[in-house]
Amino acid sequence: MARTESRRARPQPAPGFVPQQTVLVLQGGGALGAYQVGVYQALHEQGIEPDWVIGTSIGAINGAIIAGNPPERRVERLTAFWDVVEQSSPAGGGGLWQPWSSLVANATTVSRGIPGFFAPNPAAWIGPHAPVGVEAASYYLTGPLVETLTTLVDFDLLAGQGTRLTVGAVNVRNGRMRYFDSREAPIAPEHVMASGALPPAFPAIRIDGDPYWDGGVYSNTPIEAVLDDNPRRDSLIFAVSMWQPTGPEPESLWQVMGRQKDLQYASRADSHIARQKQIHHLRHIIRQVARRVPEAARGDAEFRELASWGCGTTMHVVRLQTPRLDGEDHTKDIDFTAAGIRARWQAGYADARRALERRPWDAPADPMDGVIVHQAPG
Repeated sequence: MARTESRRARPQPAPGFVPQQTVLVLQGGGALGAYQVGVYQALHEQGIEPDWVIGTSIGAINGAIIAGNPPERRVERLTAFWDVVEQSSPAGGGGLWQPWSSLVANATTVSRGIPGFFAPNPAAWIGPHAPVGVEAASYYLTGPLVETLTTLVDFDLLAGQGTRLTVGAVNVRNGRMRYFDSREAPIAPEHVMASGALPPAFPAIRIDGDPYWDGGVYSNTPIEAVLDDNPRRDSLIFAVSMWQPTGPEPESLWQVMGRQKDLQYASRADSHIARQKQIHHLRHIIRQVARRVPEAARGDAEFRELASWGCGTTMHVVRLQTPRLDGEDHTKDIDFTAAGIRARWQAGYADARRALERRPWDAPADPMDGVIVHQAPG
C-alpha cells in the first residue's frame, strides 16, 4: 500500500543551478530506511529522477529497487518491498506507533526473522565458538532476500545504460571499503546483500572469493563515493541520513545503547563533508592558479599533471535527516511495524517536499566553493 497519497502540481522550473547529474545517497539504517522511500516519492512526483543512486545496507536495497526499475514502477516496487517486511502490531494497538506495541513486534522479529528478508540461523544454536565458517557465523540467514530482490529488481536493466547504482561493502579480510558500481561491472543480488550483511546478525557474502560485510561497519556515509568520483561533474546530491549525530545526554543504560548506536552509524558524516569541502575548495584554487600560468608553459607535461588536480565543478548537497519519533530507542532500526514505517515514510516525504519548494541550490553561491551544503528543514 502507498504510505502517502498526496499529489501536488509540479512547480515551475526556476532559474539557477543546472546540475549535470542528480544523485541520491542512501545511508544504512534498517527499518529507518522507510524515510528514504518517502524522500524518493517526493522527488519522483516532481519529475526528479536520480542519474545515480549510492547506498549502503538498507540504502543499497532501496537503491537497487529504484535503479533496477523504470521510473513509472519505482514507487510501486518500493511499496511492495516494504509491504513484505512490514510486521503486524499487537492487537489493540489502534494503528498508532507506541513503545509497547513496537516492543512486542520487535521481539517477534528477533525470534522469527522477517519473511522475505531473513530467518533464524540454526547454526547459531551450536554456540559462539563453533567454527561454522564466515558465511554461516551469524544469528540469521538472508537467503529469503535473494528471491525478494530478484522479484523486485530488474538486474538486466541495471546492467544497461540506465540509472547508475553503487553499493558499499567492506572486505572482511583486509578491512577495505569497496564500492560495487554498475558503471564498472554488472550488479547482482549478492552485491546488494553484501552491502546489507551486518554482523553478527547477518552472515558475510562471498564475492570474487572474498567475504564482505555491511559497508556500515567501515563507513555508513557513502557520500564519499560521489564526491571522489572521476571525472567530477556538477551535481545535485540528495543525501539521506538515518542516524542522529547530535542528541541529549543519555540518563540510563537503555538510553546509552541508543545514543551509542546513533554515533556509531552516523559515521562522521559532518567531518567527511567538511573535509570534502576543503578538498574541492583547493581544487578550485588550483584551477585558478593554473589559469595564471603563461600560455607558453602550459604545454609542459609536469604542468599538465599538476593542473589536472584542479576543477571547477560545483556540488550542492541537500541533507535530509530522519527525525526522532516519540518513544523510540536503540531498537528503532528493527521497528518494522506498520505504524513505524508509515511515520518515517511520511516524514521523508514531507521533508523532501519542503526542500523542493525552497530549492536552496538556486541561490547565489561563491564560485570558489566546490561543495555547498544545505540542511533541509525538518
